Amino acid sequence: VQLQASGGGLVQAGGSLRLSCAASASLYRTAWFRQAPGKEREFVGRITWSDDSTFVAMSVKGRFTISRDNAKNTVYLQTNNLKPEDTAVYYCAGVSSPSSSWWDYWGQGTLVTVSS
Repeated sequence: VQLQASGGGLVQAGGSLRLSCAASASLYRTAWFRQAPGKEREFVGRITWSDDSTFVAMSVKGRFTISRDNAKNTVYLQTNNLKPEDTAVYYCAGVSSPSSSWWDYWGQGTLVTVSS
């Protein structure tokens, strides 16, 4: 399965961006991660395709939401009230099976830059 992340860009603090992750096939679950310069990769949130249940990290809860378009095999990360500390490369990842121990598929990343 191939994942294509897009939608990043430069935005002022307080602004919004919608990131997209297009999958070449249906998945069991898709997640978003981010990695800021000089920092470790951080889990942002995930969505389960069977019931569209979501979970987001506390660091972005209330500002970021995850949704999915079944017809397009696309997962979205809506980012609102962005802060400079949200600046990072955002990656999507996916698994085809609930038995997977880690994320089998990764997108190439899309850069989000938040200016103060």
